[in-house]
Amino acid sequence: MRNLLFAIVALLSIISVEAQNARIYRSEFITYDKREDAVADNRTQTARYFDYKPQRIAVAGGEARFVQKIEIDATMNDYNLFFHIENVGSAYTIFINNEPIADVEDPITPADFLISPYLRQGVNEIMVGERQSRTPQLQENIIQPGFKQFENSYIFAQRRLAVRDFNIALEPHESREYAKLKLDVIIANDFNFNETIQVGFDIYDPKGKLREFSVNELELEGRSIDTLRFNPDIYHAYNFKWGDGQPPLYDVMIYVKRNGMLWEYIPLKIGFGKTEYRDGKYFRFDQVLHIQKKEHFNATDDRHQTFVAIEQLKLRGYNTLCPDYPQPKWFYDMCDKAGMFVIERMNLNSPTNSNIRSVGGTPANDPALVDEYLTRAKAMYYRSRNHSCVIAYSLGSADSGNGYNMYKVYEWIKSVEKERPVFYEGAEGEWNTDL
Repeated sequence: MRNLLFAIVALLSIISVEAQNARIYRSEFITYDKREDAVADNRTQTARYFDYKPQRIAVAGGEARFVQKIEIDATMNDYNLFFHIENVGSAYTIFINNEPIADVEDPITPADFLISPYLRQGVNEIMVGERQSRTPQLQENIIQPGFKQFENSYIFAQRRLAVRDFNIALEPHESREYAKLKLDVIIANDFNFNETIQVGFDIYDPKGKLREFSVNELELEGRSIDTLRFNPDIYHAYNFKWGDGQPPLYDVMIYVKRNGMLWEYIPLKIGFGKTEYRDGKYFRFDQVLHIQKKEHFNATDDRHQTFVAIEQLKLRGYNTLCPDYPQPKWFYDMCDKAGMFVIERMNLNSPTNSNIRSVGGTPANDPALVDEYLTRAKAMYYRSRNHSCVIAYSLGSADSGNGYNMYKVYEWIKSVEKERPVFYEGAEGEWNTDL
């Protein structure tokens, strides 16, 4: 049964689960039991949500291990459990009941895992083994600020019939008279039998006026996925242009009904506008957007201090931040709120031997590392793609070399993201950059 589940889930374009690897790629979100808790991000009242605060239990062979126990009873049979982890501090291995389920080389990019196939009724141990990286050459000289270990790591449950992911944008209609909401909600039915679900949404403008709502019903076959697409017209959107220092956001709530009862809420915020890149220039509402970049801007462990720094950069004329690696979710939320653009960068910094273009001479041209490069690209892209602030992607630091792996990463991003540009200064005139 477990192998069957993996085979089904692997078909998802936005979720990848491989044998003996529980890692998944999707938007970073949790669900809430009540609308008011969703609006306030109050997780304390959400059933089946647990902060991951493990106890350190052992150090053996250079590996520190951290364990938290959770109890699974029969009522959890209808649920999938997801494990979100960040701020481990080094490469790590995840164990469920002493069985390794995933190895992660990138210690900086937050990661998500589907752990239900490995759990059993009764007490379960979720253990993280902190270890030395097997690919240290991919993140030379990258040091994160001093976040608390496992800060914002958690476990939460969704029914086996639930929202698995979403894509959202609020863009000008070609007539330039109103906006179009593009909301795709991906539904997964992991039960063995047909199930019916009702999925709805509502959208409020920045002044709190309800602009549109809808509920659609969908019957899914067992072990299948489908997509509900909502594309309403949103009028008066030009009163609330987002970006380039103008921060008004629309509030969108996705909710699920089952047997007539509201089941879960997913809160989103979206800015109105579309940033286009053509002929080497950015355009916003058909006008050239003059990018003023702040390089090497990364979130600190103080959220208030980070937000103040963003606001101060706006006052100094900057409108685009270029972090050195993927940031915590709240960083993108802040940039959405501030109307600050972001060029998202994959966690890759490998200057040593970057000029040696022979096969294997530089990590960028070592085919043995291509899976790790693609893993980092997927982790970067899927987490933050729905944020209004993200206008482009960067493949890594400019001195990380070029070659087969960089070509594959560029091709993969272009295969799933047609419009936003992909930059890599280290391409040095080759084809794998849009700059």
